[in-house]
Order: sequence, then structure tokens, then C-alpha cells
Amino acid sequence: MTLFCDVELAARLERLEADLIARGSDAARRRGADPRGFARPLCGGVASFADADSPLNKVAGLGFGGVPAAADLAVMERAFAVCGSPVQAEVSTLADPAIGELLTGRGYRLVSFENVLGCRLAPVTGTVSGVEVRRTTADEFDAWLELVADAFAVADTQGVASHEEFPRAAVLNAMRDMAAAGLRHYLATRDGVPAGGASMHVVDGVAQLTGAATRPEHRRRGVQSALLSARLADAADEGCDLAVVTTQPGSRSQHNVQRQGFDLLYTRAVLVKAVPA
Repeated sequence: MTLFCDVELAARLERLEADLIARGSDAARRRGADPRGFARPLCGGVASFADADSPLNKVAGLGFGGVPAAADLAVMERAFAVCGSPVQAEVSTLADPAIGELLTGRGYRLVSFENVLGCRLAPVTGTVSGVEVRRTTADEFDAWLELVADAFAVADTQGVASHEEFPRAAVLNAMRDMAAAGLRHYLATRDGVPAGGASMHVVDGVAQLTGAATRPEHRRRGVQSALLSARLADAADEGCDLAVVTTQPGSRSQHNVQRQGFDLLYTRAVLVKAVPA
């Protein structure tokens, strides 16, 4: 059954995304990251600076809790500037259209898009021959982290390339911060060899699929599909009614999740304002 996304559902999903970003950013400060870091509420969303070059440095969830005043945006932009960071706002196409007009009027530039897909959860069956997936234990986390960081470092070339590249150290720190925010982790082995990893966050009946990566030599062998099935099965067993994932447009990841019944719910426009000279 096709999942239709209205403004109410988009608002629910964007609130969960903003909350997860905020908790990851808070974890970065507990880790001892940049002391200037922050995660501040902004009209139903969040403005987050976690650490230098962190993927968690962004504004998320705007457009579902009112339109920010110019003065509030100015304060937020100065906070990013003090940290030497551009402001990246990720805005849903179902958000209040006034958000886009406001941001572009303040010098934000459209740089990219990302897709949010979702599905209603149902019992998951089937396995991928030769691929086994299991939850990791606490003492396996460092090995899982290195595997996933190595896999992310070699981007898949299908679809629209990401506009972002992050230093390896920043990726590792961000994944540690997200783990502290409550993510669970999965390891896939292929014929007994570690081949890929993934993560998931479960909250309020929603399974947020928060990343998956496969080592290049194991790609196109069903590893991503196996990781996806395992997480969906766990989410369904826990009573979740919905799973969501964010992908690059036209990517292999989007292809994989759509084959397993995900529908495109909405797109986020990625707008960036450069650090003032």
C-alpha cells in the first residue's frame, strides 16, 4: 500500500529528525568537542553545531512551527559564524513556503537535495544467500565504526553525488555522538567476512534508518538489502508502524529501499549560507 505523506506526517518526521540531531550534538559536547557548540530550538526545529566539520552542523526541522523572526535568524547565524561554520538549512518541501523565501532573501544558496522515503511496517521475511546480519555488542563497536567509516569513504557512484565530504576523524566522532544519542548498530557478514554495517533509531513508533554502508568489494551482493530487512524486522517486532530513511536522489540506497516497499514522501532542499568574510 502506497504511503501518502501529508503536512502532519512530515511535521512528525521532521521533529524526530531535529530531536535526534540535537541529542547527537549534546553528546558531542559531553565528549569534550568544541566548547562553543550548541543545539538550540528554532521554531519547531533545531540549529546545531556539534564540532568542527561535523555532519551534525545544520539547521533541521524548520517550517512546521512558525517562521523565524529575522532577529532570531541573525542570532543563530552569528553563533555559526563564531564557530567558523557556514549555516546549512535542510528544508522539507512540505514546510511553510515562507521559509524558503526568507532564507534565500538572507543570502542562502540552494546547493543540493535529499530524499526522505518511508513505508508502513509489516512482517519481514526472506534472507540473502551468504549474508548474515546481527546486532553488534558493546565491545564490537570500535570495529563496526572502522568498517563503516572505511565503507563510507568510497562513495557509490550511482545517482546524484553528495555535495558534502567530511574528514575521516569528523565522521568517526559524529558516529560516536550518534551512538551516544541512542542508535543501535548492525553488522553484516558475507561468507563469514565483515562486509557492511548499519544503524537505526527507534522512537515513538518510528524506525529511523540512520545510515548503512558496504565495503566496495562486497557491493551488489545483497548486503544492503540484508541490512535493511534485519532492521525492518526488528522495528516491526517492537511495534513500530513506520520506517523512514534519507537518501541521495537516484542513489543505490534509494533503489534498494524502494524495492522493499518504501515510497518517496518528500524532498529536502539543502540551502547554505557561507561564513561571512
